[in-house]
Amino acid sequence: MPQIHPTAILAPGARLAEDVVVGPYCIIGAEVSLAAGVRLFAHVVIDGRTTIGERTRIFPFASLGHEPQDLKYQGEPSSLVIGCDNTIREYVTINPGTAGGGMVTRIGDHCLLMVGAHVAHDCQIGNHVIMANNATLAGHVVIEDYALLGGLSAVHQFVRIGRHAMIGGMSGVERDVIPFGTVMGDRARLTGLNIIGMQRRGFSREDMQGLRNAYQFLFSTDGTLSDRVSEAAERFGGIAPVDDIIAFIRADSNRAICQPKGPNGG
Repeated sequence: MPQIHPTAILAPGARLAEDVVVGPYCIIGAEVSLAAGVRLFAHVVIDGRTTIGERTRIFPFASLGHEPQDLKYQGEPSSLVIGCDNTIREYVTINPGTAGGGMVTRIGDHCLLMVGAHVAHDCQIGNHVIMANNATLAGHVVIEDYALLGGLSAVHQFVRIGRHAMIGGMSGVERDVIPFGTVMGDRARLTGLNIIGMQRRGFSREDMQGLRNAYQFLFSTDGTLSDRVSEAAERFGGIAPVDDIIAFIRADSNRAICQPKGPNGG
C-alpha cells in the first residue's frame, strides 16, 4: 500500500502505485497518477491530468498541474507528463498544456528543477536538464537534453535551447540557443561553447576541436549565416556535434538564432 500521511488529502480517483510516499499536508487531485517510488515530502499540491514517473521526488510547496497562466486557456483537458528519476525542489511550479500548444507540457527523465523554477504551459523539456534556482520558462519553450539554465534566468516563449547548452545566471534569453552553446547577458548573447560540459559528458578531443573550428566559421563576419551554415555542412559534415548545430539552425522556429555580439550578431 502507498504510505500516506494522515494529514494528506487524496481526491477519489487519484492513482498511486503501491510504494508511493505522500508526506504531511499534501493534496492530490482526482486525475493525478503517481508511479512506483514517487515521494512527496510535505505540502506538495498536484492537480489536473498529471502523470509523474517512477522515483521522482517532489519537495515542499511545489505546485504541479494547476491551470496555465494563459488568458487563452478555456478549461480544455490538457495534461502534464513528468518522467522518471526527477528531483523537483521547493516552490517549483509546472503548468499543463493548452489547445494552442499541443495540449501537453512534458518533462523527461533525470532532471533537476531547483528552488522556485517555473515551467509554463506547453514546454517540452528533455532528459538530464538542470534548472537552477528561480530559472523560468515562458510558454512553448523547448529545452533539449543536458541543457543547464543558470539561476534567475528567464526564457522567452517559443525559444529553443539546444542540447548541452548553458544559460548564464540572470540571463534573458529571447533567441534560440544552439546545441553546445553558452549564452549570457541581460539580453543574452552567444559567448562560446560549453566545452567543460562536453568534457564531463565524454566527448572526444576530435569532436570538440572540430566543433571549435566550425563554431569560429559559423559565427565569423563573412557573408550571411545561411550561407555559412551551408558551407559549414560541407566543410565539417560528419562531426556529430556540428551536425547537431546545423540541423538545429535549419529547423523551423519562431525565434532567431542567438549570436555573438558584433557586426553580424547585433
